[in-house]
Amino acid sequence: MTELRVVEVTEEHLDSVWQVRTRSFGMGGDRDEWKKTARSFMVDGRYLGVLDGDELVAAARIWPHEQWWGGRRVPMGGVAGVVVAPEYRGRGVGSLLMRAVLNLCAAKGYPLTALYPATTVLYRHLGYEFAGSRHLYTFEAADLRTLGGSGTAVRKAGRDDADLFLELAAKAHEARRSNGPLIWPRTEVESWLEDEDNFAYVADDGFVVYKWDDRNLAVEELIAGSEETARALWATVGSGASIAKTVEACCAPFDPIHLMVEHEARGQSWQNRWMLRLVDVPAAFAGRGFPDGVVLEADLRIDDPELPANTGDWHLSVSNGSATLTTAEPSADALRLGPRGLAALYAGMPLATLRGAGLATGGAATADSALNAVFGGPAAYMLDDF
Repeated sequence: MTELRVVEVTEEHLDSVWQVRTRSFGMGGDRDEWKKTARSFMVDGRYLGVLDGDELVAAARIWPHEQWWGGRRVPMGGVAGVVVAPEYRGRGVGSLLMRAVLNLCAAKGYPLTALYPATTVLYRHLGYEFAGSRHLYTFEAADLRTLGGSGTAVRKAGRDDADLFLELAAKAHEARRSNGPLIWPRTEVESWLEDEDNFAYVADDGFVVYKWDDRNLAVEELIAGSEETARALWATVGSGASIAKTVEACCAPFDPIHLMVEHEARGQSWQNRWMLRLVDVPAAFAGRGFPDGVVLEADLRIDDPELPANTGDWHLSVSNGSATLTTAEPSADALRLGPRGLAALYAGMPLATLRGAGLATGGAATADSALNAVFGGPAAYMLDDF
């Protein structure tokens, strides 16, 4: 290897990225469509590569996402398309690339970054930790058809309903204090509604988007603000039961549908776990929502070798559903966390688990229950891949 250097991916690199991508994961697809998507990341420098001389040997891109945490929206850099040429693996190329990704997320103002890992070793080494899962369940279509909700008005949705869909989703996630789901760009919602392969319906407090998958059905998204709307929308999907035997749906493991259907989802339900990392710790805490009525004062000692701005002694103050993290003097009672433990705590992992894994040490034992109450809530999940 000559001297490796990180660069922004440009048009001249795209063929090389495609080749590395193919050799890394065997991915095919429409090359022109892939290039069209890739160019959208190049516009504002969210596509990074590693060059060995003039040869591109690795690449990664960053989605400009927002994510719900405690019922509030927090900007998040979604890392995707991480590829390293096979002959360069195990030589530190992935680490070099991902360190540049972390610094770019900081420069772009993302307090958080998340990804779906192909391997955990690299990402844990750089401070990522598992935070939640994406769950895919398979239901009997005939069960959904009988859920009722006939008294709820449901109409076909169109492109002009994009803002309404976003508003309804926001109301639902705020009310539920959701952790993990992404906020879609308006253009993405419009594309759902314009896609002739999708069926979209909306009610006063919810909507559903679904499509045919071979001879069965697949729900892309379903949001409901009430039991009656949930029943009406799921029954709309289930109305295809004369042909479809099953309906696949990405939804939370605690979604009300699990309590409504007569038969439980098929036993081999699928999940895909994702990892989280805090990039700007004070901003991540300030952006997150916390339970109303919970008050906490706690000292933290954070050690972050990759992002030194996070390292230091901090005082956490939580009240009225919000938090502030300010620099503080060293404290003998400070809870000590590295970036992995911090990410897991942020996502609601109990401190007993973090202590058992060696990801949290120190602190006053009596404070653990208060910290669990502050960061607890619905289990973190995502509905979308990226």
